[in-house]
Amino acid sequence: MNRFMRKRKLYFTQVTAVIAACLIVIIGGRILNGNRFEMSIPYGFDQAVMQSEDIQINWEDGREIPVEEVSVRNENETLIVLSPDKPGDYIMHVKNNDGRELFYDELHVSGMLTTYSMQTRNFTGDNAVIAGITLLFLGLAVISIMRFVKLGGPQLCSYDAIWLCGVGIFCAVTGLYFLNTFIRRIVQAELAWMRFIYETFSLSGWIFSLILMPAMFAFSILMIVSNIELLRHERARVQNILGLGIGVAIIACEIVGYKILSMDFSGSEMQVRIFYTLSSMYYTIFTYFECILIGSVVCGLRAARHVPAPVQDYILILGCGFRKDGTLPPLLRGRVDKAIEFWKKQQEQGGKEAILLPSGGQGNGEPMPEAEAMGRYLRECGIPERAILQEEKSRNTYQNMEFSKKLIEEREGSAEDKNVIFVTTNYHVFRSGVWAGLANLRAEGLGSDTKWWFWPNAFIRECVGLLANRIVPEVIILIVLVILFGGVATLIA
Repeated sequence: MNRFMRKRKLYFTQVTAVIAACLIVIIGGRILNGNRFEMSIPYGFDQAVMQSEDIQINWEDGREIPVEEVSVRNENETLIVLSPDKPGDYIMHVKNNDGRELFYDELHVSGMLTTYSMQTRNFTGDNAVIAGITLLFLGLAVISIMRFVKLGGPQLCSYDAIWLCGVGIFCAVTGLYFLNTFIRRIVQAELAWMRFIYETFSLSGWIFSLILMPAMFAFSILMIVSNIELLRHERARVQNILGLGIGVAIIACEIVGYKILSMDFSGSEMQVRIFYTLSSMYYTIFTYFECILIGSVVCGLRAARHVPAPVQDYILILGCGFRKDGTLPPLLRGRVDKAIEFWKKQQEQGGKEAILLPSGGQGNGEPMPEAEAMGRYLRECGIPERAILQEEKSRNTYQNMEFSKKLIEEREGSAEDKNVIFVTTNYHVFRSGVWAGLANLRAEGLGSDTKWWFWPNAFIRECVGLLANRIVPEVIILIVLVILFGGVATLIA
């Protein structure tokens, strides 16, 4: 655990370094710009004007800012460079020689000679801010994804893994989008005013959802199809229709989000602010759960496919319900068979003889503890008595881990230096690994196969259970994100 905490501390140190680098870029860019303010205006207001000498800048009340340059870059863009030498508020009219107004703006110059445009929301050194935001997202993406890829052993099954995966994917998609925006701004600045940049930031959730919409639709359809097939084999219960509900909900949320942003909303300034703020809050909430779902799916698949090294001391087998005659149903038999397969393969590869540790107490209506039923099956399969240790008191996955750890400690004195794996059905590996971590049992997971139509819905059920265990911190994180992105939307509306 100390090693795990050191790695977590290293991650947050790297995040802090990325944030510091972004601030250096932003502050450094502002300092290098001095009092130079570049404003790009769309030239489409008057296609007849094609030369910079045909443009005049008029200032109200006789107040003006020194104009260093007025240049026509192309038929769609005119660049105006100003160098204010004193603070104040200025109103600027850009006209052609015929007196027709091409552009109107209100400028505010602060005491530090930072110019701010009310029309475009551009300001002195704004390119450095965009570069800093892009660096922030891409930097977080790189360190999060690299950290996730390097996770191994028990760390594969942790809340940190979900977080790293979800954050990494979100930051990568958003960072690449901002990079594209930054390049567009350099090439043709009027296509990416800072007003547009603010809107892009506040709607990061919608952009993320839009880019991943095809993948999410495909995922939702897969969930719906597998759930329908599940209902053909199992009776209709709440836990057996979760996949169907999640699939329909994702499709509905994607459609609603697309419709909201496509709306041509009009009204008073207050109504517009409320509309854009609520829209941003909607996208933030939906995207957050999208990232959690994506992270959970990726982590679950990775954990289910993981095969521990053949150097184990104990192979813990997690129990579940069995038949009244004491025989094992396919789901439980699959777990025990997987454990036996690993146990034999480890010996064939020259490894030690591991102890098989079936774990599970006696449930309601069960004639014996689950561990005893599994132990009988192990003996029938030729496993010697010396290689079987039964834990017969646990009633849930957490107790499976906790009570098994105590048995190992009673035999060995300590479980810290012992190699332990647990065997369960593939969809249950990740969540079981989380419980192992909570029980301070250092163990890797090994998954047994199940029917294709059973896996998706069962895994979604595991994800829901996983989130339910962290409802308070998840709500706190969500509230912070909603305030951040919703607040930006309120300011720019």
